[in-house]
Amino acid sequence: MNLSSRRSFLRTSGRTAALAAAGGFALRPSVRGAASANARPNVALIGCGGRGRFIIRVMLEEAGANCTCLCDLSPPRLAACWNFIEEVQPAKPRFETDFRRVLESRDVDAVIVATHDIYHAPITIAACQAGKDVYVEKPHSHNIWESGKMVEAARKYRRIVQVGTQNRSKEYNLAARDYIRSGKLGKIGLVKVFNLKSGERFGLAASTPPPPTGFDWDKWLGRARVRPYHQQIFQSGWHNYWDFCGGDMCDDGIHQTDLALMLMGDPGLPKSVRSVGGRFVHRGDDAEVPDVQVADWEFDSFVMTFELSAYPKYMVKSSDTLRRKTLVTDWKQNSTRIEIYGSEQMMIVGRHGGGFVVEQSASRVVEKMFGQAGDAEHYKDFIAAVKSRRPPNADISIAHASNVIAHMGNIAHRLGNVALRYDAARGRFDDERANAMIKPEYRRGYEMSEAV
Repeated sequence: MNLSSRRSFLRTSGRTAALAAAGGFALRPSVRGAASANARPNVALIGCGGRGRFIIRVMLEEAGANCTCLCDLSPPRLAACWNFIEEVQPAKPRFETDFRRVLESRDVDAVIVATHDIYHAPITIAACQAGKDVYVEKPHSHNIWESGKMVEAARKYRRIVQVGTQNRSKEYNLAARDYIRSGKLGKIGLVKVFNLKSGERFGLAASTPPPPTGFDWDKWLGRARVRPYHQQIFQSGWHNYWDFCGGDMCDDGIHQTDLALMLMGDPGLPKSVRSVGGRFVHRGDDAEVPDVQVADWEFDSFVMTFELSAYPKYMVKSSDTLRRKTLVTDWKQNSTRIEIYGSEQMMIVGRHGGGFVVEQSASRVVEKMFGQAGDAEHYKDFIAAVKSRRPPNADISIAHASNVIAHMGNIAHRLGNVALRYDAARGRFDDERANAMIKPEYRRGYEMSEAV
């Protein structure tokens, strides 16, 4: 499948909140016995919605994996996923509706976790405990505490855990990082990250079709509070509610913030955060997450800002054409760009394609590199790490920082658009209300343990 077709496909188709540092450690093979360098690792997909189907198909087609199991609470999604991958998968994988059965299987080396956000952490931790390697979609956790426990679990059980921030595997982003390291931009004091996307009002219909036969709505809700089943929420509307996600800062903007941190040399965690936002354009609809949000973080040597929107029709993410080709037609209307301001030069970087450009005064281009999206490279990196036992490009210990800063931005917004100081060594804010949101309440029966 052509990687650039993802958009059209998508349209149609329990466990201290310690901030564990990345460090060298030996990685164990899977319980099945690590596949040799020539073998195809057996992979199971947990969460068979649109994104999960895309990942498993490309991992089969491009990265040399073999799928032994598909798992989802919705039987129709299981069938749809098999229908999507069967032309590239010689044998039909078995279907499961309980992820625990997948983790008990000896014919599974690794799992892809592509559920809605609230299950990313508990399944990843359970998979590490079961001796499985993990590819987990971003954002890899629903709160700060969970992210720390995931780092802890990967380290304790010596598992490969790759986060789906695929910009870390694309050559033009690595080249951009090298250019910054060269010092040619000069002293950098400001990094601007954009997530200025279009969007519409969100409204829940007064009535909804019944859930699919065999679908367990209570399990799908997981740690979230109980609410009646609604098809819109199940299909994609959950992105509009704090119970299930972290708004578009976590859902999509984390790609850019993670890339920005990588470009800046992965500087660790910031000292403070400020955030302002709300439902300004789509005010009065049924969504809780902001359609406008601006946040900034103070690091030791620079400030990083983030601007989010969910309404202007003229803003576009890196288009399918851009992802295939070699041109950005108008950086001002590229909704997911990063701008890095050095004392001598500025750099603009495109996410998921678009390459980068370096400019001096009068917009004179002094360096540029074209680039496409890095999905296939990221999946190949994961499979190579499973085989070799070396850390992957987006190891959970590295991805922890971009996850934390996204949650920091949302905490500051949800507390009333405030400014907060943050002690990274202690993992604590200067406001007890914010500290209470590091690990929020879990619904009875879906708690996560402090011990991993």
